[in-house]
Amino acid sequence: MKPNRIREIWAKGGCALNAFLSIPSPFAAEIMAAQGYDGLIVDLQHGVIDYMTAVGMFQAMQGNPVAPMARVEWLDPVAIMKILDAGAYGVICPMVNTADDAARLVSYARYPPHGVRSFGPGRAVFSAGADYGQRAEDEIVVLAMIETAEAMENLDAIAATPGLDGLYIGPVDLTLALTGRKYRIGFDREEPEMIEAIQRVLAAAHGAGKRAALHCGSMEYALRGKEWGFDMVTVSNDVRLMAGAAAASVQAFRTGQTKSFDGSY
Repeated sequence: MKPNRIREIWAKGGCALNAFLSIPSPFAAEIMAAQGYDGLIVDLQHGVIDYMTAVGMFQAMQGNPVAPMARVEWLDPVAIMKILDAGAYGVICPMVNTADDAARLVSYARYPPHGVRSFGPGRAVFSAGADYGQRAEDEIVVLAMIETAEAMENLDAIAATPGLDGLYIGPVDLTLALTGRKYRIGFDREEPEMIEAIQRVLAAAHGAGKRAALHCGSMEYALRGKEWGFDMVTVSNDVRLMAGAAAASVQAFRTGQTKSFDGSY
């Protein structure tokens, strides 16, 4: 089975860099895969991507060493099993609130005796390798999103779940859950109570021998996350990156400040 780049980085003590994919396009996925990310996460929860498009996006990533992953819609066994069969090397599940939720997530992603995943890897046996059935348990990454007040109350129990690889912080929902509409909606939290919450999740994950991941809105904040000790950071998504580059090119034209944008390939 082809190795999981994320696990290779972790084995060396490094921090993996990822981006989300929300545009339902294999070509867009292929472009992103060629940029040097360690992992790319197809967003089936909030993006406008369906299952067959996700399969095409995984296929488009195949020519690069990037780890193909997916955020599934919800804690649903069918969604998790099918996206793994499609070739996902990692699953990120939203709204995991209890240790029971985490245990179910693990069970849906693991074959017996560690889980209830039905065997029928479909595309994965071709994209990952003929020995997929023997090695999938060692390569697939399973992450639980921490983004609610209930999850924070059950943090240590969730982190201790056998078979779970780590905790993934969703800062927007977590901020809403812990502070309501007190602060702006967005990533890259600067509020003392939110930085404390982020550090709590990091400590809980590492205390249980698990990995910690942080979703960021900027490279500057991602570098802070790396300095804090996060094992994985995600910076933005294809939609925001495209919109930002397009806006920068228009702004450069309107203002005549061409040094701010290089439109070359």
